[in-house]
Amino acid sequence: MLSKDLNNYWNRIINTMHEGLIVIASDGTIVMANQSFELLTGYTPTDLIGKPCTMLECDACELAIKSQERQNWWCALFDPNHPGIKQCRCNLKKKDGTYMSALKNATVLRDEQGNPLGAVETITDVSELNRLDQEVAYLSRQLDSEDGFYGIIGTSPVMQQVFDIILKVGTSDAPVIIYGESGTGKELVANAIHWSGNRKDNAYVPFNCAALNESLLESELFGHVKGSFTGAYQHRIGRFEAANGGDIFLDEIGDIPLSIQVKLLRILDSKEFERVGEHKPIKADVRIITATNKNLEQLVAQNKFRDDLFFRINIIPIFLPPLRERLEDIPVLVNTFIQRLMSKTGKNITGLSKETMDLFMTYKWPGNIRELKGALEYAFVIAEKGLIHIKHLPQKITLKSRINEPVNSFVVPPLSNDTLFQKKDELISALQQCNGNQSKAARILGVNRVTVWNRIKKYNINLKKIIVP
Repeated sequence: MLSKDLNNYWNRIINTMHEGLIVIASDGTIVMANQSFELLTGYTPTDLIGKPCTMLECDACELAIKSQERQNWWCALFDPNHPGIKQCRCNLKKKDGTYMSALKNATVLRDEQGNPLGAVETITDVSELNRLDQEVAYLSRQLDSEDGFYGIIGTSPVMQQVFDIILKVGTSDAPVIIYGESGTGKELVANAIHWSGNRKDNAYVPFNCAALNESLLESELFGHVKGSFTGAYQHRIGRFEAANGGDIFLDEIGDIPLSIQVKLLRILDSKEFERVGEHKPIKADVRIITATNKNLEQLVAQNKFRDDLFFRINIIPIFLPPLRERLEDIPVLVNTFIQRLMSKTGKNITGLSKETMDLFMTYKWPGNIRELKGALEYAFVIAEKGLIHIKHLPQKITLKSRINEPVNSFVVPPLSNDTLFQKKDELISALQQCNGNQSKAARILGVNRVTVWNRIKKYNINLKKIIVP
């Protein structure tokens, strides 16, 4: 192809590029955009040509523009002292109001005298790279936990029930809530729900709701626009927007303030939310997975948790048993953790002595699996080789007074068949006595109405079949 042919076909050439490309005049107006840029952002040529590039609300550009407020150049890129080349990660606002994570390369075009004529910017969507980074991190954790079900270790019948539920909920978009004491592995279960489900090829965004105060929590979850509050120097994509098309895991859901609960309820009902400082609704196709070590029914009764939000997130409950109720899993857990620690430390520690294993099987493990793992990590520091003896364990475990120590206040409902059948029969009897009135049945059982409603759903009770007209 001759150089004159290139001049004739340059427009077609740039439209074959996978990256988005725009040309910006020296006064900041957009003079051209290729087809990939239109596909990435949703803007048509009519939307773009002749408009200021600030319409894209690029947070990196806003910082460059702000730095030149008292200079002769509207943007730092056009400053004669600037090298005229810039590469950065940024967020661009698309036509539908959502933000796109992008890698931007900007270069200034100059004439023979060095005067700026404009700038060429290429835009690469890195949203998929972010998702792949998450997947690589997850697969790395999976390699570290080579045994088990998506990294969850357990062979007991109660854990097999949990695994069965995880596989079933993966094909559903209904909200899932994971109940369990601290250290029982709620985050691992949330991971397994995502990676075994229909949304595994999309984003998975975990977030701990107890980590931030109310105002920062709102910004983290829903995002904010520049200038919406003091310190908001650039746009922020919220966790819900980042999770669009995938799953979001909200740990410690019982700790969120009532004002945030209202916004969560809106997302569950309408799949819409608003960024802080903006009144434009944003669509979010997100499946919500929550977890708590608190008794939400009790919080509802105390008016600390909205009952309507409880009903919406409690569609598919998963109860993780504490370690003291799955003692048969302790040898498997111990063997798995010892193998990992041997690989990590290089120490030739082969297992537990009989006395140590007996202690492990009688200790109440208030910290559950996390405490068990910590005890073995401590033992690997103290012991040199061979078997781990009681003298190698933390003192809090070896003291006999600790064995009868009270456990966490949150108690996972027992999952034995006998107990389940007994509670179901008691509930049916109470409902029959009250002709299906749930409030009266709650008074008979000594619980609140929310508990009755939850058990009706949990035990799949059909009121029409048990109530005789």
